[in-house]
Amino acid sequence: MFKEINGLPGHILVIHAAVVFVPLLALLASAYGLVPRWRPRLGWAVAILAVVTPVITWVATESGEAFEEFLKGKGYPPELLAKIEEHSGYGDRTLWVTLGLAAAALLLLALTSGRVRAPRLPSWVTWLLTGVIVVLSGFALVYVYLTGDTGAASVWGNTL
Repeated sequence: MFKEINGLPGHILVIHAAVVFVPLLALLASAYGLVPRWRPRLGWAVAILAVVTPVITWVATESGEAFEEFLKGKGYPPELLAKIEEHSGYGDRTLWVTLGLAAAALLLLALTSGRVRAPRLPSWVTWLLTGVIVVLSGFALVYVYLTGDTGAASVWGNTL
């Protein structure tokens, strides 16, 4: 399922969505938490991104693993496979950070939407959760960059 799409490696096609959606989730979730007056306008976008982005990131990592297995089967040199393994490690970290960011964003949405019947929480809870989102957003941005950079270096660094 993740190996090919119309004869092209699936990973090559899917990664572009992750490169767009992870930073979007990071930026909009942070803005949602930091600027309360924007919440009514950003809530729907953050909710959609918090659901879709982890799925896209997971598909990107799964398709990457399928592509890595394909390259191993073709007998690519160990130095290239080591670079791909580094890239794969960053991709896995991106997935986990994205999952945490999405969960935190959905929790913040639930606590601030007024639709969830929860006891009245102190305002510092919202700000603490916003801080967690900002930190996770920073990690998500760093890891999506490192993942993309190591992947691009493998392709465009004359190693593939």
